[in-house]
Amino acid sequence: MKVARKVTGVVISSKDHKEKDKLISLFTVEEGLVYASMRGVRGDKAKMKSAKEVFCFGEYVLENTKGNNVVTQVEIIDNFYGLTKDIDKYYEASSMLDIINKIATPQANPQLFIDFLKGLRGICYQNIKKIYILDKFLISMFKNLGYEFVTEKCSSCGAKLSERKYFNLDIGEIVCPACKNDCCVPINETCFSALKLLNNTDFEKLSTLNLTAGSEVECLKLLDKNFEWRFGKRFSSPIV
Repeated sequence: MKVARKVTGVVISSKDHKEKDKLISLFTVEEGLVYASMRGVRGDKAKMKSAKEVFCFGEYVLENTKGNNVVTQVEIIDNFYGLTKDIDKYYEASSMLDIINKIATPQANPQLFIDFLKGLRGICYQNIKKIYILDKFLISMFKNLGYEFVTEKCSSCGAKLSERKYFNLDIGEIVCPACKNDCCVPINETCFSALKLLNNTDFEKLSTLNLTAGSEVECLKLLDKNFEWRFGKRFSSPIV
């Protein structure tokens, strides 16, 4: 007897399979990363053809058939169609998609899912300056993984941070000059101030920020280095 279950997720990758099928990766709130097949959805009259596209967010009913998940029903919540109408928004959202594709595991991480969804909604529907959301998402992602590095004290010795501060890539935290080593990169005050503002501002209120010009790019470059150090690979960045 086939047992169906329902998951709420976003399609983060999709590729052709057989004549009219699709193989999709779903990032779900209940199960983390889930792989599934969608049968016949590449046909012009297929009922679920819209649900196979990346960025589609919905409730997917899955049946386990011979050890594989098969999508039998979908209720679409949002397809973030607006992302296809603005190239800058599309690239920023695609970077978030690439990050999730590289770090998601078959283990539930509800907070990461919520932050991902908030990020997509912010990019699609809010008038927020380019890259602010991507910076915020990366900061929140690292915090979710245990790297809450935006503090006023050196993570190694506890001393209050001065204007000279460094990001220790080895431990994923900020240190003072006395604790600096070969794994450290300098952080200027403008970049650090931007990191603090982004860290302390909710996704829904990022439109109120007006960071110093260029600081959002400095933040992204630093966060990109940290990502590569932590995961051994880079994500697709809109500034590279």
